[in-house]
Amino acid sequence: QVQLVESGGGLVQAGGSLRLSCAASGRTFSSYSMGWFRQAPGKERELVAAIGSGNNDYYADSVKGRFTISRDNAKNTVYLQMNSLKPEDTAVYYCAARYGGISKIPSDNYWGQGTQVTVSS
Repeated sequence: QVQLVESGGGLVQAGGSLRLSCAASGRTFSSYSMGWFRQAPGKERELVAAIGSGNNDYYADSVKGRFTISRDNAKNTVYLQMNSLKPEDTAVYYCAARYGGISKIPSDNYWGQGTQVTVSS
């Protein structure tokens, strides 16, 4: 069982930056793949970025060059640095964990409670 707690969301103007953090419980954090999803009102939850146990990473096309995912295994924490934010980045952002690769099937992952990110124009 993995418990995830996100923090760092908030309100920011377009062009600004935010850093999300996700603290995970458990002693095997380094073995898990971690990911960030987001869900805007009326839309499906989408995978934004993911990082594997070997630090291999993935980004959705919509955030490439603006977002960076990283992990600190000593702190059991994964981060999402979001730069050059746009109003269309507004969503609830969820942290996810899975042994092996992050899955786009929601029931396959462990989930945090989510943190709201709002980007004003």
